[in-house]
Amino acid sequence: MDRSGLIEAIGRKTAGGGGLPDDGIGRVVDALFGTVAEPGVIAEALKEGRAVTLVGFGSFHDVGGEASLRPGKALNEFVQDRTG
Repeated sequence: MDRSGLIEAIGRKTAGGGGLPDDGIGRVVDALFGTVAEPGVIAEALKEGRAVTLVGFGSFHDVGGEASLRPGKALNEFVQDRTG
């Protein structure tokens, strides 16, 4: 899934709650993950030596100078289809 696909999927997921405009979703995605020109909040936190933890999803860490995602239990169980 690329950036456009992610924005469309988020739009579908949030449609029941009044929905969010695609440009607003795009700004949130860019703020979180960053762009070529600007780092996102995850990258900035890692550069400052902090981890970013999203409960259920996982945590982003700096491991030897490289960004790494340590998946959370809920994400692993969903991907491995153990959520029932």
